[in-house]
Amino acid sequence: MSDKVKMIDISGKEEIYREATAIGRIKLKKETVEKIMRGEIEKGNVFSVAKTAAILAVKKTPEIIALCHPIPINSVKVDIYPVEDGVEVKVTVIAISKTGVEMEALSGVSVALLNIWDMVKKYEKDELGQYPETVIYGIRVLEKIKRGSINE
Repeated sequence: MSDKVKMIDISGKEEIYREATAIGRIKLKKETVEKIMRGEIEKGNVFSVAKTAAILAVKKTPEIIALCHPIPINSVKVDIYPVEDGVEVKVTVIAISKTGVEMEALSGVSVALLNIWDMVKKYEKDELGQYPETVIYGIRVLEKIKRGSINE
């Protein structure tokens, strides 16, 4: 096994339209989701904070993913909504770039979900301070789009 690490050279690639959508969920107690929806979370508006955190994470992705190229981000759309057993986050990232935006979308989803957990952890703990029901899961890329390539 080699310990060689390198960032891939993308200088020969053309800049084209890139879009990626990622999704993920956090499983929460029904009572916690109800508190979120009623605006009763002590730390504030959970969806607003999570959306802002997702956008920041998208922009900071090259700082936390070791071999990820810094690219100009044209747009970030964050959708957050309650689901049967918690909250779902969907992040769509658009760029005109030489490389894709999947890692940015995944980072946005991950950080949004972590911020949700942080804001509601008080309500999710059991009597021993553990989180028996709280789970972040299903983080994945839903769709990836490339347009404008000479090869298309």
